[in-house]
Amino acid sequence: MKRVLLLVLLTVFSLAGFSQAETLSLLTWKGYAPQVLIDKFEKETGIKVEVTFSNNEEMIAKLRATRGAGFDLAQPSQDRISSVQEKFKIYQAIDYSKIDSSLFVPSMLDAVKKNTVVKGKSFAVPFCWGTSGLIVNSGKAAGASSWKALLDDKYKGRVSYRLKRPTLIAMGFALGYDPFALYSDAKAYKAMLDKIAETLIAAKPLVKNYWANGDALLESMRSEEVFVAMAWDAGGWKLHGNNSAIDFVAPKEGALGWIDTFAIPSKAKNLDAAYKWINFMLKPENAGYFTTAEKYGTASQGANAFISPEVRANFVRTFPQAAIDNIKWYPPVPAKLESMEGKILDKIKAAK
Repeated sequence: MKRVLLLVLLTVFSLAGFSQAETLSLLTWKGYAPQVLIDKFEKETGIKVEVTFSNNEEMIAKLRATRGAGFDLAQPSQDRISSVQEKFKIYQAIDYSKIDSSLFVPSMLDAVKKNTVVKGKSFAVPFCWGTSGLIVNSGKAAGASSWKALLDDKYKGRVSYRLKRPTLIAMGFALGYDPFALYSDAKAYKAMLDKIAETLIAAKPLVKNYWANGDALLESMRSEEVFVAMAWDAGGWKLHGNNSAIDFVAPKEGALGWIDTFAIPSKAKNLDAAYKWINFMLKPENAGYFTTAEKYGTASQGANAFISPEVRANFVRTFPQAAIDNIKWYPPVPAKLESMEGKILDKIKAAK
């Protein structure tokens, strides 16, 4: 009898272990794991998906607290990985042989590999993305397609942008620098910032306002107080829906892009499920569903065919392949450069 009981207990424990192995624990942003896709994945694979919603700061805190345990897959932004990994070692290198690279837009996959390198190994693959560029009223600023439009006397009093670091980066590109290439040279970066400050101070008379509230900026564009602004793609697309003369424009120097990724915590238990979920979410039909629902582009090659016509029209109109390939993806920023930028922004604000 004891022997039978022991066998029963061993079987129960074995089944419990199997059940645990077939669960994917996902740490992600709200909206990044739609229930429709969770249901589809579970049906296709038999793997149960457990989702914890978070953000960059919370992801880092949770994984630091457990030293990389508790989750099989996380979705940090690409510029919040390498420095965190160097300090805390909360992720493990990606095994790219388990990634179906044919599913990815090559330039995005390459960018994330490059920007998440630690000691010769890369720690993420791309999932979704967005950009900042120009919102242009073509009826009032026909042909505005460069960051330099924000400095053009033709639009005096009709220009708007935030006094934040993305504007500094954009102005760097406008003036012929490659700000990201200068990250490793603090002296050269400071010289660039000084030139940008000089330029933006001289251009103050052109500026209608330095916007801080996105809704207020959109209203300024609607009322035609502002003709050219620096803002996010989704804002421009929203305006375009009501006024076809207003639209988001990817500057010829390249829009500035953020990417949220897939990264595997260092003590993930179900690696097989993690890689299956990554490949599943990058399949065109699944990525297309996500984009239709959330309005974010993905790194999925061929997803456009599965996006709703209204949303797809925005991406097709704004981001032909050449424009996507020209996006300047934010790499991790060294802390010492952020303090420099803060001083430059204060200098611009204080200037008369």
